[in-house]
Amino acid sequence: MPEKGSVGGIRGSCTPVSSLFTADRVGRSLLRREKVPDAGYFAAAGNGSHSAGTQGRVGPDQWHQFILSFAVKAVQRLHYCLEAADIIGAMSLEALTGTKAPFDDRLHQLRPFAGSRLVAKRLRLLLHDSAIMQSHVDCGRVQDPYSLRCMPQVHGATRNAWLHLRELTEIELNSVTDNPIILGADDTISGGNFHGQPLALPLDYACFAAAEIGNISDRRCYLLLEGKWGLPLLLMNNVGLNSGFMIPQYTTAALVTENKTLCFPASADSIPTSLGQEDHVSMGSISGRKLNQVLDNLEYILAIELMSACQAIEFRRPLKSSENIRGGP
Repeated sequence: MPEKGSVGGIRGSCTPVSSLFTADRVGRSLLRREKVPDAGYFAAAGNGSHSAGTQGRVGPDQWHQFILSFAVKAVQRLHYCLEAADIIGAMSLEALTGTKAPFDDRLHQLRPFAGSRLVAKRLRLLLHDSAIMQSHVDCGRVQDPYSLRCMPQVHGATRNAWLHLRELTEIELNSVTDNPIILGADDTISGGNFHGQPLALPLDYACFAAAEIGNISDRRCYLLLEGKWGLPLLLMNNVGLNSGFMIPQYTTAALVTENKTLCFPASADSIPTSLGQEDHVSMGSISGRKLNQVLDNLEYILAIELMSACQAIEFRRPLKSSENIRGGP
């Protein structure tokens, strides 16, 4: 089933799902070693008889929610990335001997965005009773770089975008998006419930929200390499022929830049199709596909930060991370 070729009009599915429908029909024909006419195909598929009217011609294209499938997948993947980003960010903060003061709930009550407060709470729990954090409570550093102290605001803003996408995805999952809508024996409405715009916009929003998690993660990767606050340059005791963790940060920088190129909102564009009948389309299938490409890159970026943070924490031994980060006593 091709993932390209949809404009997000009839639920973003016509071109790709037509291929699936055709493959299914051809497969049944080959299985029986005979041609199957329309009526025979639908009867064999268990769908009864279909006329060649409007619904009969486009009905097979509307059996699957193409945009919605991308949204459902992205909701789950982005949630995993957000959960991981908080944990990995806390590890980087420990390794860089940052402070947890910016995560005080009193601060976030003054600007009570749900995402920010949740991330601040998670960071407080993750860093609770950390021996590394306790070792420098009286140090002279006034404040940390933004990529450390602004994690609640940045991670939290992406969580707000995720919450919005999840809410609208759940509505779409429980909606009737067919056309026409048959309300009774003599009551049929031809409308626009199939249009992909309600998901196209939040998918684009989530796309650059996800990209920002990669952006701030890359900045923490870079901080870990600078040789500041007691860490060795490039996270290696002996550099020179050994480039340490420099090359992994090249990768995060490249993936962050690639994500930026994917952040143009597909839903900002519309090209008329169907002889002008479908004169405004959502391009939401492109929005969904791009979001999942960004998430592909984000998973790699977070993995590289995790690897770098683990290496950096080793240089803080014998001090221990918090029990929540260690995963046990």
